[in-house]
Amino acid sequence: MSSGPSTYVPQSGLTRWLDSRLPLMRFAHDTMLTFPTPRNLNFWYAFGAILTFCLGVQIITGIVLAMHYLPSAAVGAVPGSSNAFDSVENIMRDVNYGWLLRYIHANGASMFFLAVYVHMFRGLYYGSYKAPREILWILGVIIYLLMVMTAFMGYVLPWGQMSFWAATVITNLFSSLDQVTGGIKVGTHVAQWLWGGFAVGDATLNRFFSLHYLLPFVIAGVVGLHIWALHVPGNNNPLGIDVKGPQDTVPFHPYYTSKDAFYVGLFAILFAFLVFYAPEFVGNPDNNIPANPVVTPADIVPEWYLLPFYAMLRSIPQKLIGVLVLGGAIVTLAFIPWLDTSRVRSNRFRPLMKVFFWIFVVDCLFLGYCGSQGADAVVPGIPGLQLVWLARLATAYYYGFFWVLMPVVGLIEQPKPLPDSIA
Repeated sequence: MSSGPSTYVPQSGLTRWLDSRLPLMRFAHDTMLTFPTPRNLNFWYAFGAILTFCLGVQIITGIVLAMHYLPSAAVGAVPGSSNAFDSVENIMRDVNYGWLLRYIHANGASMFFLAVYVHMFRGLYYGSYKAPREILWILGVIIYLLMVMTAFMGYVLPWGQMSFWAATVITNLFSSLDQVTGGIKVGTHVAQWLWGGFAVGDATLNRFFSLHYLLPFVIAGVVGLHIWALHVPGNNNPLGIDVKGPQDTVPFHPYYTSKDAFYVGLFAILFAFLVFYAPEFVGNPDNNIPANPVVTPADIVPEWYLLPFYAMLRSIPQKLIGVLVLGGAIVTLAFIPWLDTSRVRSNRFRPLMKVFFWIFVVDCLFLGYCGSQGADAVVPGIPGLQLVWLARLATAYYYGFFWVLMPVVGLIEQPKPLPDSIA
């Protein structure tokens, strides 16, 4: 799992005995202490450690919350409520520090996605997906997809109004496959299989809870593969050039362990501020209302980190095409290593691609804004122009960035000269 020969030397009889049978100390030494790391990694490379911190927080708080949560949509003690909704209220009001655990877990999802988006944009900017790191990038895309699935199922568990209707809307997307399969109605069968019946209900909640509990451990396993795939070729760096020798690297410890710990601490301070001073800032107030199948909320919206994809889905009037555009937006990410035709990794040396990249970042933020607005929202100051038309243009640029600009710009762009080495 190391990009070079092991330098570990056991110092005692016990460590020699253990090293010959289960070389855990050698593994830790080679991957976390002496691993040669490019000496020019900047602040943006700390988000790998931050993401590991977020995953640990989510798993620990999730396990404790699961001890008190009841995945049942049956009518609870309060008329109009459910056992699931009541169990969340019990966690908030009666479990010792339950309010803290829930707010850490709920806001932790947002902080997790904030960190992963920075991590992904950093990878795009510095070309961390290019050879020989294609598998590393693909594993990252798989982790992101698993995160989206886990977050969606977690959003359903409180069984509030937004939980119920989000589950109904998203699972109903599978019914669009009926337009392809005709009389067989494969999409409807898939939706009913997910529901465990003919509508979202108790069986759906139980299945989503089971999967929401399981998937974080799957994510942890894929993260292990992700780190392994990183250690084979070694880290990319802001210059996007290969390590030429020992003068280009430093040991991971103490240089990057201390640096990562510092930035994880800063991230934890921001996290704590959100938990203690604005715990409901990213939440939807409708989810504090028990689920009611006969009352539809005025606007059914996902959490903020899924809003760009929701905007893409809503901008397409035809249901099946909208679902394909939504799915394709994530699948496209896996093909980036082969769509980029440039021989230069880092956008630091690609003046034209750098411009298109920052337009792409603004485009994604704008799609998130479009997704947060109502279906009939108009552009502020222009009453006759519906926002959905701009969302369609933003969706077109999203796809155009990957499928048109990346291949074409890589062929026609004249990059700046690369330095001879990192040092």
